[in-house]
Amino acid sequence: MKFYSANNLAIIFSLILSVVLTAFITLSDLYYFKTVTWVHASGSFIITLIISIVLLRQVFFRFIYDRIKLIYKSIHTRKEAGLNLKTKFNAKIDMIDQVDSDVNEWASEQSKEIAQLRQMAAYRKEFIGNVSHELKTPIFNIQGYTSTLLEGGLEDESINMKYLGKIEKNINKMISIVNDLEAISKLESGRLKLEIKAFDPEKLIGEVVESLEDRASERNIVLSVKKHFDKSKTIEADRHFVSQVFANLILNGINYAKEGGTVKIEIFDMDKHLLFEVTDNGIGIPAEDLPRVFERFYRVDKSHSSNTGGSGLGLAIVKHIIEAHNQKINIRSTEGIGTTVAFTMKSAKNP
Repeated sequence: MKFYSANNLAIIFSLILSVVLTAFITLSDLYYFKTVTWVHASGSFIITLIISIVLLRQVFFRFIYDRIKLIYKSIHTRKEAGLNLKTKFNAKIDMIDQVDSDVNEWASEQSKEIAQLRQMAAYRKEFIGNVSHELKTPIFNIQGYTSTLLEGGLEDESINMKYLGKIEKNINKMISIVNDLEAISKLESGRLKLEIKAFDPEKLIGEVVESLEDRASERNIVLSVKKHFDKSKTIEADRHFVSQVFANLILNGINYAKEGGTVKIEIFDMDKHLLFEVTDNGIGIPAEDLPRVFERFYRVDKSHSSNTGGSGLGLAIVKHIIEAHNQKINIRSTEGIGTTVAFTMKSAKNP
């Protein structure tokens, strides 16, 4: 039991006050009643002191206990938000220390909540700014091309079809951004419904590579697929979303690989899982940027990425899809050499 418990404080206060009151009463008796001897006065002093201590201790204890209890309940109500507070206090414990501990704990929790709210506010502000920035460019482009066509360019056969094609391209970019925003909103809110089925990932990768061959040819990039095992393997996953993962990663590799470079897709057998790696020989990512590459709209090289046509959400979507499958993804990179993104998928049981 600590020195400053409610019980000890009550004893200390009652002892001090009892000594003062009893001494005052005893001295008064000696002064006003000349017949009272020191022996009788001493006995009276001790009896009065004991009675005073017992009574005053109870009064002080109840006074301190009730007020500490009231303070504690107020703190506890705010801290626990409506929990049952009928539990009685143990008079033998240090309630003052308990109140102090709870106040500090509550204050610490409030500080954390305030910090989180500030972080969320900054995050929302940054997100809105990023969305505005991504949409502003195609909107201004569409506005410019449309104005030119309305001012007579529509009759000029040398530019009308060209500008209409540019308008369509910018509209498609806006549609891509909106679709990616919708996808990541579903992923982050947990509304993603996975259709888990067994399928051959090598076949899926082949389909994705074929769909991106034209884009790779534009930059003279070679796409290669290699598996590091003999027999065919299947995985249990959502084929549609896994296809989106490979499409985003391979397209990233094409966009950031060196002109005339390569993008390799490799598959490794990890017994209960298959490990997939997508590697490019591009500009690489600085070490300080690696922890943030999966954030929405985060771009390492803004001047380069502004020309790639992406929404800036590709890696964020990839990470959410992988985590929705309860799998892991990581990235390693060296500036000037290239980047590798690796993730796992659960192997399907052999029939």
